[in-house]
Amino acid sequence: MNISLPDALKAFVDEQVSQRGYGTSSEYVRELIRKDQDRLQLRELLLAGAASAPAAPADGAYFEGLRKRVHKATKAGSKG
Repeated sequence: MNISLPDALKAFVDEQVSQRGYGTSSEYVRELIRKDQDRLQLRELLLAGAASAPAAPADGAYFEGLRKRVHKATKAGSKG
């Protein structure tokens, strides 16, 4: 795949490559695409969460139960 850029954008990409430690402009563009994929996935998850039915409130009892589950899982994991 070849991409044509106006001189101003090419200069920007070249600057980012040199300043941010990318080996090539392709590495920089691949990183941008990965970040965009992550952003789109996060957006989909947020929209799905917003559209879902409300869950139980996250009150003190919820967090205490969460702490207990994490503590129990941590203990079980350190025994193996």
